[in-house]
Amino acid sequence: MSRSKAPKASKPASKSDDPLLTQENFERELKALASKAQEETWSKWAAEQATILIKSGALLTLAATYSNVSQLTLSPIYGSIPASIWHSKGVMTACFLGWSFNLFIRRRLPVKPLTLLPLIAAYIPVFQFLLFKISGFLGGAYGPTIIESLTYFPLLLLSSSCTATFLDDLEMNPGRLQWLADATPGISSYAFFKTMEYFSNNYINQTIGATFIHTRLGLQIVLGAIYTIFAPSKLMIYAIPALLHTAFYNHHVPTPWATSSLNATMAKSGWSLIDRKESLTGYMSIIESAEQGFKVMRCDHSLLGGEWLAYKSSNGLREPIYGVFVMLEAVRLMETTQVTPLEEQTALVIGLGIGTTPAALIQHGIKTTIVEIDPVVHEYALKYFALPENHTPIIRDAVAYAHEVAQSGQKYTYIVHDVFTGGAEPVDLFTVEFIQDLYDSLADTGVIAINYAGDLTLPPPRIIVSTIRSIFPSCRIFRESAPDHDKIETDSRDFTNMVIFCTKSASQPVKFRAPNEKDFLGSRARKMFLVPRHEVEGSVLEEREGDGGVLWKNGTERFQGWQEQSALGHWAVMRTVLPEWVWEMW
Repeated sequence: MSRSKAPKASKPASKSDDPLLTQENFERELKALASKAQEETWSKWAAEQATILIKSGALLTLAATYSNVSQLTLSPIYGSIPASIWHSKGVMTACFLGWSFNLFIRRRLPVKPLTLLPLIAAYIPVFQFLLFKISGFLGGAYGPTIIESLTYFPLLLLSSSCTATFLDDLEMNPGRLQWLADATPGISSYAFFKTMEYFSNNYINQTIGATFIHTRLGLQIVLGAIYTIFAPSKLMIYAIPALLHTAFYNHHVPTPWATSSLNATMAKSGWSLIDRKESLTGYMSIIESAEQGFKVMRCDHSLLGGEWLAYKSSNGLREPIYGVFVMLEAVRLMETTQVTPLEEQTALVIGLGIGTTPAALIQHGIKTTIVEIDPVVHEYALKYFALPENHTPIIRDAVAYAHEVAQSGQKYTYIVHDVFTGGAEPVDLFTVEFIQDLYDSLADTGVIAINYAGDLTLPPPRIIVSTIRSIFPSCRIFRESAPDHDKIETDSRDFTNMVIFCTKSASQPVKFRAPNEKDFLGSRARKMFLVPRHEVEGSVLEEREGDGGVLWKNGTERFQGWQEQSALGHWAVMRTVLPEWVWEMW
């Protein structure tokens, strides 16, 4: 039997598409692997560098936003100007110390500095709540700085330190310019901080009061929550007392519960909070004193006006607590060469307050246009001070509107200029350019009354009066009350309201006709204060060497120091008008 032969193993067929293992192919594959590894390494490096920059930017943005919020929370206690006097220097100092001593801080603190930021942010409202109660003791000059040194500045110092730590890992290739590489992170960080401070301030001003989170305490709560998300840690358990205090005991929080609690406390002393809102010009509230019998509109640490509750004129108008607003109505008593028929008379009122002067003009039958930048002021004047609705409201910036009116050729019989911002003159509304627009908006036989509140011992009143007289050739000036020379010498200030009455022609001197019963509108206050009595001697407001001449739009920066002095004086005066605890319990 023959055996069959086993088949021979065949050689595997070579694949035509397999690369030959040549030196050339081997080198090509090595280069591809190296390139891939290099690409992955660069991507990882770029991601790490981007993460460092994002974390640093986020931390600086939070700190910059809190800078503005800190100022906002101080303004009801001190006013916006006193609160800001030392703020910028404090910010610069905290940033410098945090950046310079970041290594020392890291080594000395028992925990990571980053984990302390949410804790500090949580306790800032608590410390402010307690420190506000001694704001009078701390004083207007240094109180804001002391409070920020115990609240916001520590947060900023640690934020700056943490930013420096983050940027230590940022790789830079300085070449021969090592000194530039060392300085660049710090300089760039501070520039970024100031930029974010500017933009966050604009955003807050545009949205303040729109919702709960756009209020002072709402912003603090939101920022505290963001800090917690940014740097979570077990340390946040220690923030529980602060969160409970803010939720249940801090009456600055604009909730119905907090407002009710605040009212219950105020009622024990005969006061009540009728309403409150936060708006672009400040913290607004309506406060009433049952014991003293008046109601006032508050804006930050100033009063925009008020009225007596027990007295009402026969025409239904409440009696104002400030005589200067009645004296402004004397613009109707000014004699002119030609009397405009009543049905053709028009008035432009710049600045509303509680509406004492425009309400009287409307009552006299004059078609009145009111320019007010703050919608809440207009809302409260209508709701709580019986401002008649038959007027034309212009809710916008007065500078832009006055210029438009001047360009349009529209003319008014009367113009009343009555603006005030927390102890200092709003200088943009007293420049040559603005006063010229008012001059151009006034009829040839028209008259103007300009209310000015300030310290007559300082240069600004002289400069502003000189500016007004450079446009209006015929003026007379009257103050609200006679000067108390002994008090002026003791206090070294003469803070008062004065009204400048002017005409457009040098041949038309300022004179007042005798008032009749219709002019008084059945009001006792008008019988007492309508006719200007306390004329300011010309020598008091004569321009002096060193005043710097009239005020132009591009020269308002020279007023800063004087405004700070005036605002501090106003703060001290306001602390005597209402009890300190009323100001502190906003």
